[in-house]
Amino acid sequence: MTSTTDAIRHIRLSSVTLPLHTAISDAKVFTGRQKPMTEVVFLFAEITSEQGFEGVGFSYSKRAGGPAQYAHAKEVAAHAIGEDPNDIGKLYTKLLWAGASVGRSGVATQALAAIDVALWDMKAKRAGLPLAKLLGAHRDAVRTYNTSGGFLHASVEEITARADEVLAAGVGGIKIKVGLPDSAEDIRRVTAVREHLGEDVALMVDANQQWDRTTALRMGRRLEEFNLVWIEEPVDAYDAEGHAALADALDTPIATGEMLASVAEHERLIATGACDIIQPDAPRVGGITQFLRLAAFADQAGLDLAPHFAMEIHLHLAAAYPRETWVEHFDWLDPLFNERLEISEGRMHVPDRPGLGLTFSEQSRAWTTDAVEFGTP
Repeated sequence: MTSTTDAIRHIRLSSVTLPLHTAISDAKVFTGRQKPMTEVVFLFAEITSEQGFEGVGFSYSKRAGGPAQYAHAKEVAAHAIGEDPNDIGKLYTKLLWAGASVGRSGVATQALAAIDVALWDMKAKRAGLPLAKLLGAHRDAVRTYNTSGGFLHASVEEITARADEVLAAGVGGIKIKVGLPDSAEDIRRVTAVREHLGEDVALMVDANQQWDRTTALRMGRRLEEFNLVWIEEPVDAYDAEGHAALADALDTPIATGEMLASVAEHERLIATGACDIIQPDAPRVGGITQFLRLAAFADQAGLDLAPHFAMEIHLHLAAAYPRETWVEHFDWLDPLFNERLEISEGRMHVPDRPGLGLTFSEQSRAWTTDAVEFGTP
């Protein structure tokens, strides 16, 4: 006889397009690989159980991919109706195999991430706990750094002005983009920002995979003098050996992982010693269930953790990691939610609200381009 404590009654999936106020450019634009980014497409999942518990979650795609995530989620979501929402691992596996003919990474798992996150949100709300507390928090606040002000389309003057603003608001570090075709210009920009910030402010750089191995090593050696917290994605995201060689050769820590779309891909990073700081993205690897798997591997390997983007989710996961962590501060998503995260003294604080502590705003409803429902409202 099967014992069920609750059942999923209703699922609503929405495709939401968030416009960016300014077209965003990193090194992939300046090297001709991509066009400037003007919007982010989100997949929202809202789940209700027979006992009246609710959970919300999201995944996202920058540039292409958002409609594909939404389409895949629509194909598999109905398989969750009637299932116990507490059995999150079982549900992840069921939905994964429902669509496994297109693979078990990339769009297929990113589509599941929104549902998986919503189920964890519901479970924490059922317990009356913030998600971090449900997972077993090691801290109530996490070091935070800002990226959204450091893109390559911005001048040094704009970057330093934005840095002053976010540091005054309580953020603890600044990350700027590098990887321009002219490496001398990269050095000029890093020099100017470091001189403006002083030696005591945490500074990171991100090359967004735009260097080959030789350039990355030469630039890494030139960047040693700036006392950086890390150099991010110096070479191609899938070049584990190239990252490992840099991690071995340089004193500055190497960070990578954000572009990988499965736990298996991160396992290879860890096994080859490809980084000092691993940067998984829960929506990209399939949600919280998968993130927790790879976090266990990373901790066993002695790696630091700095999850990519989606601070609304990653704050909770970083707070539950045994080692001191960083969370990436982006204010882009603020219009999507009614709540704001508290930041002070260089740290982002875990909210005391149950679950993720988020509710979708009316503005997010206005930006919804399509929605579909399964089960009984």
